[in-house]
Amino acid sequence: MAPSADVAAPAPTPPLAPLIAAQLKFLLTNSSLPIKVVQIWSGCSSGRYADRFTLGIPFCLDYVYWDFLYNAMHPKVAPDVIFGQGDEGFQPLVDYDESGNGGKSCLAHWDYRDPRGLLCLVEELRLLYIEYQKKLVEKVDDARLKFEISTVLAKEGIEVSVVSSTGRSDEVKFAVPLLDLDLKMMVPGCPWKLPQKIHLQAIFPSFFSVDGVKLPAWVDGMCMAEYIPTLEEDLKLQVVDASASIGCRRRFIEALAPAFGRPLEADPIFCRKATVLSISGIFTFLVHFVIPLQFPKQQPILTLQSCQHCNSQGIPITSSPKNSYPWSPRWEVTEMAERIYDYLADECQNFKKLCSDGFPQAK
Repeated sequence: MAPSADVAAPAPTPPLAPLIAAQLKFLLTNSSLPIKVVQIWSGCSSGRYADRFTLGIPFCLDYVYWDFLYNAMHPKVAPDVIFGQGDEGFQPLVDYDESGNGGKSCLAHWDYRDPRGLLCLVEELRLLYIEYQKKLVEKVDDARLKFEISTVLAKEGIEVSVVSSTGRSDEVKFAVPLLDLDLKMMVPGCPWKLPQKIHLQAIFPSFFSVDGVKLPAWVDGMCMAEYIPTLEEDLKLQVVDASASIGCRRRFIEALAPAFGRPLEADPIFCRKATVLSISGIFTFLVHFVIPLQFPKQQPILTLQSCQHCNSQGIPITSSPKNSYPWSPRWEVTEMAERIYDYLADECQNFKKLCSDGFPQAK
């Protein structure tokens, strides 16, 4: 149904003023953090240019959302900043003024011709916000928490925040950086643009569980300062194993070519999936490989898909996932591929019969 002619469509958001757009573009291109733009709008309903936006700033493995308010009529002036709900006590510029350190702020030397201005401002405010949250955490009246803080707060890069909840006492969230390595450098061809780091997230008094990662046991009476070194050693081994597993999966995919021909599709980075085209007589079908993270301890899951048979909805018929074929993690990848080929030589006949009997083709 078409909208009523007397209902006005929302006006499109005008572009940012050029000087402001240059600042934002530089921020998003050069920041070492995954900052995201949530919304852009104009402070004037009939303005030619937009002049304000909300940014999602990474903090403590989450985001805080701040509004940056420029003035399109005076784009040479530095923006005002409105911080998130619940952060009324965070007034960094007032604190600067009261301490007599206002001259140290990048706002004291704002130059609209320098595209780095917004980036410097965001980085400055984020560092001040980290210190502000640390002071809030130190005020929480809990002896065990104060002890934990005293043992780990000096660790470089740690971030903490107070999580307020209605009807219960405040919680404290920790984000502790682990392992001095960049995962991006360990995965050739990965799509990550920014360095990838591992953090431990904990909400006092309990730790978060992490899917796919086996954490060391937490022993009664242990503190975080004791737990973190053990955790880092375990994670280092898991990262090395995961990196080696990518190479092993890649060699397996390469080994499919002599038996099946060159794969039609393959995951070139993490090597988790591949698809080959197979023919048995006049029956043509695809074989989809899903290669588990635990490869070669766990064998690939195979799914057959007919190129000639569809169900009543016009969707190609596929088999159930198969992983009960002969397998040994001690085989060379060439033997693994050959054994799968031999298995499929028989299995494809069962699949062909299923396709023909269950979904007869129209004649």
